[in-house]
Amino acid sequence: MTIVQPSPTEHGFAPVRCSAEHGFTLVELMVSLLIFGMLAAAGVGLLGFSVRAQEAARDRLDEVAAIQRVSAVMTSDLAQATPRLVRDAGGVRQVAFTGEGGAADVVAVGLVRRGWSNGGSAARASLQRLEYRLVEDRLERRIWPMLDGAAPAKPATILRGVKAMTVRYRRKGQWRDRWDVERAETLPDAVEVVLHLEGVGPIRQLFLVGSGMGQ
Repeated sequence: MTIVQPSPTEHGFAPVRCSAEHGFTLVELMVSLLIFGMLAAAGVGLLGFSVRAQEAARDRLDEVAAIQRVSAVMTSDLAQATPRLVRDAGGVRQVAFTGEGGAADVVAVGLVRRGWSNGGSAARASLQRLEYRLVEDRLERRIWPMLDGAAPAKPATILRGVKAMTVRYRRKGQWRDRWDVERAETLPDAVEVVLHLEGVGPIRQLFLVGSGMGQ
């Protein structure tokens, strides 16, 4: 007796084809490419986000470092202020401390400080005359090669991106927007500097002047 096996098509089944013989269909290939493209796009987006985050973090760290440098320089200058009167290039006597607020192109802080290092053993004093000014968006520090009768050297930019600056001067418990005293050798007890930085906002710093004992 011969047994006849029923054909799979009689029960509604299509014959199974080996993928090794026939490969992928066009639809399967397109779906695979679509998935690969989505994964690649996600990877590129993640990488781009990581790069932008690193750049933003680096910019912030640079800003913080710049602010810290300014704070360190001004702390050193103001802490070593001394009531030494000077004369300008025309021989006119100047007060020991100058402060006209934080407006642009005026002297925000002007003083004579002690402790000017002299590694080259130059023929000069250990005192140094200097001033701070806001010029456009730059906070500049300017020094004089000699205390009396000399022209100032080229200013050095110590901070950029300054939108505005406010400076106040404290004397005997009172704050002043401008340093104006009767005695030419009088120094303030403290100085408050508020720097409005681009993309950062206001940064307030307080510095003692000299010993700062009178605050």
